[in-house]
Amino acid sequence: MRRWLPYPILSVALAAAWLVLNQSVDAAHILLGVALGLAGGRILAALQPPHRRPRRAAVALELFFLVLADIVRSNIAVARIVLNPRQKRTAGFLSVPLELRHPAGLAAVACIVTATPGTSWARYDAARNIVTIHVLDLLDEEEWVHIFKQRYERRLREILE
Repeated sequence: MRRWLPYPILSVALAAAWLVLNQSVDAAHILLGVALGLAGGRILAALQPPHRRPRRAAVALELFFLVLADIVRSNIAVARIVLNPRQKRTAGFLSVPLELRHPAGLAAVACIVTATPGTSWARYDAARNIVTIHVLDLLDEEEWVHIFKQRYERRLREILE
């Protein structure tokens, strides 16, 4: 059973999400939802996600609230920039050398950067392990790198490595 249904909970959740999104329980939608659920589970199994559990739940919770606060703070800062066009700002690209190599950690960094207004993930150089980030208001590159590494990378390494 594990071979054709490797992630049963995921498969059921995908099928249920399909039915809810379509607001229908017609036989065709049920059949399609079950097919999507089975395919989704098989696709995830093919990707071979890491079977390691994250450690340090307290640090993960701390990181969650830190990111949430940064998102709110960044929303306010971007609103000030947008509402006051005469305000001097310097947009630019920032290269951050990472020590973090865990795929889930890199995905988390990408989500954090993308979710925070005023920043976006521009490029990742796997050979050199450097992420390039576009920052809307880039004043001091060294300070940005230091803050990024201390606020996000350090905590993600504690959780995942």
